[in-house]
Amino acid sequence: MAQGLGGEAQEGLERSCADDDRIVSAPGGAGIERIEARFHGNAFELHRHDTYGIGVTLHGVQRFHYRGAVQHSLPGQVIVLHPDELHDGGAGTEDGLRYRILYLEPSLLLDCLGGAPLPFVRDAVVSDPALQGTLLSALAPLGEALDELFVADFIAQLARHLGRHGGQLAKPMGKTAWRAAALARDYLEENAERAVRSEELEAVTGLDRYALSRHFRATYSTSPHRFLLMRRLQRARRLIEAGEPLAEIAVAAGFSDQSHFNRHFKKAFGLTPGRWAMLVGGTAGASDAAR
Repeated sequence: MAQGLGGEAQEGLERSCADDDRIVSAPGGAGIERIEARFHGNAFELHRHDTYGIGVTLHGVQRFHYRGAVQHSLPGQVIVLHPDELHDGGAGTEDGLRYRILYLEPSLLLDCLGGAPLPFVRDAVVSDPALQGTLLSALAPLGEALDELFVADFIAQLARHLGRHGGQLAKPMGKTAWRAAALARDYLEENAERAVRSEELEAVTGLDRYALSRHFRATYSTSPHRFLLMRRLQRARRLIEAGEPLAEIAVAAGFSDQSHFNRHFKKAFGLTPGRWAMLVGGTAGASDAAR
């Protein structure tokens, strides 16, 4: 059974859902993206991103495919999507869908866990009032930036909740592998707007490219190549929200051409850059929105 909501979320349920589909983004924070989305019908095609996606359904039924099964989330239930897991999403009824979700970079959880592996929550939809309350503490004030001290406490609480649902933990990684993965991640983030060669990461980490790839995926649940690609796409989303033309965004985010950019954007977020621009209100150059 879905749990009851409190505060701002409950007030939102008492208001009628808007007819227009849209996405509203919260002020940015290091490693955390927060949005509210309202949709009717199928919203996102199959896609995957290298962050956790953890949110609360506020209105309607959220229907999505995840790990080989169709999932349904009712108002008050929590959705937990693990990094790099393929999924889609949309409204399960004609009433439409409203939800709030945060996208969390795994590195924030890893820093909190002190070397323990990332928790994997097998149940994509959970009814947990404590977890819901922790999420809404970050998702309810959507118009406000999150204070640094609040974020530290929020991550600690979230790690505890996810650990409760994560089941048996794997063996912690060795310090050498952990350090190499962290060095590679920092280097990729600092050089996200250009092509990074394997030789560079080998020089930075002291590991060969194959060992590094294994350790990186074991640590962050994605590959170095995909991590770099997602940093470019996240930059592109910020430029879209600022209203920049899509053709210029493709170049600024480090893609060879707009078709290359469009293809990767859709694979990562489940819709085209033009459609995203229309939903967030940054419509400059959004001529591919209907495609």
